[in-house]
Amino acid sequence: MNLPDLGDERERPALVYVGLGANLGEREAALRNALAAIGQLPGTRVTRVSPLYGSAPVDAGGPDYLNAVAELTTALAPQPLLQALQSIEQAAGRQRPYRNAPRTLDLDILWFGGQAIDTPELTVPHPRMAERAFVLRPLADLAPERVDAAALQAVALQDIHRLEGPGWADAVVGG
Repeated sequence: MNLPDLGDERERPALVYVGLGANLGEREAALRNALAAIGQLPGTRVTRVSPLYGSAPVDAGGPDYLNAVAELTTALAPQPLLQALQSIEQAAGRQRPYRNAPRTLDLDILWFGGQAIDTPELTVPHPRMAERAFVLRPLADLAPERVDAAALQAVALQDIHRLEGPGWADAVVGG
């Protein structure tokens, strides 16, 4: 995997939450491999991972997704982290033929050190996370203080179910 130049590092590591999803191929292996790759980024450590969830696609057809949220610390600035995550997606065979297309891997920066970011390439907090149970439920497992109870209630009827506890990713977390 070719990573972009990741030279833009922060003085102090930021706490970041990244959403992970996949609905094509070996989904759980793709999520584990992504976590391992994230953990290899310069100045980055995956500290915790939510339980694994299954969810129906939103606004699209295709197979069900596996979803999780990872908590990490990183010395990378937001834009280099985004570029690195996109490189990891591409290495996993991610294609973007149209919006909400089925995917081998989807990595989204949900929250970055409490910053509000609004650029053409990156919006943080993630602009649609409050509409998606497959983001809110795993994020609430890790950081309930980051999830509004009313938002959780608003997505309560979405098709999502917990599949495995947080131990599913133990082999690649924390190192």
